Amino acid sequence: MGKKLVMLPVEEVDMSAVKYEHEVIQAPHLTGFSLKLFVRMVEAPLVGSLILSFLKKQNKLDKLLQNTVIPEQPMFKPEFPPQDPEPGVIVVEEDGKPEGRVESALKCLQPYDSSGFMSGDSNASFRYWKIRDYAHAYRSGLATPSMVAEHIIPAIEEFSSRNPPTPLLISFDAVDVKKQAEASTKRFMEGNPLSILDGIFMAIKDDIDCYPHPSKGATTWLHEFRSVKQDAVSVSRLRSCGVILIGKANMHELGLGTTGNNSNYGTTRNPHAPERYTGGSSSGPAAIVASGLCSAALGTDGGGSIRIPSSLCGVVGLKTTYGRTSMTGALCDGGTVESIGPIASTVEDVMLVYAAILGSSPADKISLRPSPPCLPNLSSYESSIALGSLQLGKYTEWFNDVQSTDISDKCDDVLSLLSKTHGCKIIEVVIPELHEMRTSHLLSIGSEALCGLNPYCEDGNGVKLTYETRGNLVLFGSFTATDFYAAQCLRRRAMYYHMEIFKKVDIIVTPTTGMTAPIIPPSALKFGESDIQVTGYLMRFIMAANLLGLPAISIPVGYDKQGLPIGLQLIGRPWGEASILRLASAIEELCATSKKRPASFYDILKIYNGCNNKVLLSVTRCGRQWQALVSSNEE
Repeated sequence: MGKKLVMLPVEEVDMSAVKYEHEVIQAPHLTGFSLKLFVRMVEAPLVGSLILSFLKKQNKLDKLLQNTVIPEQPMFKPEFPPQDPEPGVIVVEEDGKPEGRVESALKCLQPYDSSGFMSGDSNASFRYWKIRDYAHAYRSGLATPSMVAEHIIPAIEEFSSRNPPTPLLISFDAVDVKKQAEASTKRFMEGNPLSILDGIFMAIKDDIDCYPHPSKGATTWLHEFRSVKQDAVSVSRLRSCGVILIGKANMHELGLGTTGNNSNYGTTRNPHAPERYTGGSSSGPAAIVASGLCSAALGTDGGGSIRIPSSLCGVVGLKTTYGRTSMTGALCDGGTVESIGPIASTVEDVMLVYAAILGSSPADKISLRPSPPCLPNLSSYESSIALGSLQLGKYTEWFNDVQSTDISDKCDDVLSLLSKTHGCKIIEVVIPELHEMRTSHLLSIGSEALCGLNPYCEDGNGVKLTYETRGNLVLFGSFTATDFYAAQCLRRRAMYYHMEIFKKVDIIVTPTTGMTAPIIPPSALKFGESDIQVTGYLMRFIMAANLLGLPAISIPVGYDKQGLPIGLQLIGRPWGEASILRLASAIEELCATSKKRPASFYDILKIYNGCNNKVLLSVTRCGRQWQALVSSNEE
């Protein structure tokens, strides 16, 4: 076995001596029949253990987990030191009504300008319709939720009828959507809307309960063993605000993948390029927002599953502090790396949805002692002062470790603009032991996924999962209890390093992903795909927020030379959602003129502002053009 490596106690590590090491992952790229064959081999008792042992040795996992003495005690879930209050914020009532919190969030926004809604200038830069645009249309009598439903429903159905199928939703009931829309329309006619979110259409990721839809986690069978009897807590809060819940959004099976590939129901396509992935695992939520069909969606994020697809699809995705939102009613409600959060086309819409769903569970209030939830008061002078005083941490060697310099250059340009326009200061930081942090995250999320699935995978149900999922579960099952324990000791080290960094800076900035949307191999559509190199690039910058429970947000900042969206990630202190939302809003404003209309975009409200009187025809035409692009790719 050789001599054991003994790590220095974390307090004695010389940060100035830390050397950045590029991540090199040794694993084959497999699709189609080769993936099928490989998974069957690793599932075989003797051959499989030899293959996995070799792969773990190649990637230095055994050396780290079994041949290294780690002096720290384990940290089995995030533990946060007390945090100073954020400046320029409004504290919202965590235990109050969701609609009350949404009203508070509304007061934090800049005054609404209806001139953008009424403008018919086709030369104006592209922008998405916001929640307040829909609210203006409803309150002005220009539209009703029922009218909007009549245009969304055929578009959703059209996605599911394509060949090959590219569904945005796995579970969808047009009758139920119409019924919700009629109830909302009635409230507006009576002058009693429940909140600014009343009549707003939202999709819910398929691993979050939304009654009466089943929660399949994008499998073909899990719902047969786990019935849904009520909404998840976050969904219930949205429903009390009048949100119209259109169904369960497509996803990477069980959230165990980063691309959004789904051979069970069909792979959702990137609205900016149909031959490319959306990113995952919240593929459907990101795509349905990016395509303009929904103002917002709920996703889950245990390994970048909100931020990765948000970045690749050019929308905004917020991963909250661990415990800030209740996980009750989600498939992953027992984990320590997962959060439920909003995906929307704008930062202000993310704020409104976040305000509705926030609120810790009773158990988390006791164990985590969360700071009071706050929102940035974007219309106040104090908020402007707070923005200018922000200190942003950048680990340059890590920041630049991307597949294309288009990504790092674009993100760098935005940081320069922030410094020039608002006075934000960029400070160089170093984050030690990134490989160790990735390993700790792999063990943590993998063990939790396996533990949660084991009760359902008996009696041969495991073989009904996709080959990629089966391969991942075999890998997770090959680790030992001592491996898991060592990973949690590494977790405490990573937390120490980040808390030391946050003594010097307010926010850590990185690209969201190390690559833009990858191409979908045609051979991956039937049996799936396993490409650990792509996964490494997509997850390069996201794991600290999950492993350590930190809040993080992805904001679109531009495009690469191929016209594919690029996201910038902001990682905040524990409970620091207000600070990252404030900075995200400023970044969004700086990048507003660079927005491009996605190849697949449904201009649902255009009919009501006098620019078009045939929106349904527009939806149908867009669908045909989209199908032609997909068919061309498949050929």
